[in-house]
Amino acid sequence: MAEHQFAGRGQRQNTWYAEPGKNLTFSILLNPTFLSAQQQFDLTRAVSMGVYDALYPLLRDSLKIKWPNDIYYGNNKLGGMLIENVLQGSQIRHSVIGIGININQVNFDESAINATSVKKILQRDYELKNILAEICNHTEAYYLHLKAGRGAFVRNMYLSRLYRLNEWHKFLSNGEKFEGRIINVKENGLLVVEQNDGEHLYNLKEIEFLNK
Repeated sequence: MAEHQFAGRGQRQNTWYAEPGKNLTFSILLNPTFLSAQQQFDLTRAVSMGVYDALYPLLRDSLKIKWPNDIYYGNNKLGGMLIENVLQGSQIRHSVIGIGININQVNFDESAINATSVKKILQRDYELKNILAEICNHTEAYYLHLKAGRGAFVRNMYLSRLYRLNEWHKFLSNGEKFEGRIINVKENGLLVVEQNDGEHLYNLKEIEFLNK
């Protein structure tokens, strides 16, 4: 856990900024040797649900997971994670999960257009280490589900908490805007979006959510 993170990284080579001492910025080391490389996204699901379940008692039904692993409240971003796996053959040997959650910060850089925090939403400070403990406890629970072969349970829970699931919205892909609705996430993590001409699959860098 870092009190002051000065080189935080996010998806798509984005930078993650956090005020010292006000947010959760930490990493978890896991050794999921029971997962194959093809099951990497199950780990993303488990950690996302661990964070979700830890925050849900505070934020309730407006809390969602934006594919693949951002934590949203309404249309605003509370946090996210970056998972880096080390493979040994076809199995995952080590996973380093870096997580950043906005807790007590209320002022954000102008570039963070849709950033929010638990304090901005609920108007009070929260003890960081208590929330950290809850995240670790819930993440471990989902991790143990995976270890016990209950991947289908984790996949179903993740899908049910997904941001914009079964809602028609605008997206951007290959420079073109279109309307579609998220209907599923494949076992390998590909996003399934229904459009007027049928279902399309997208990888992480192939689609962008548009808010207007």
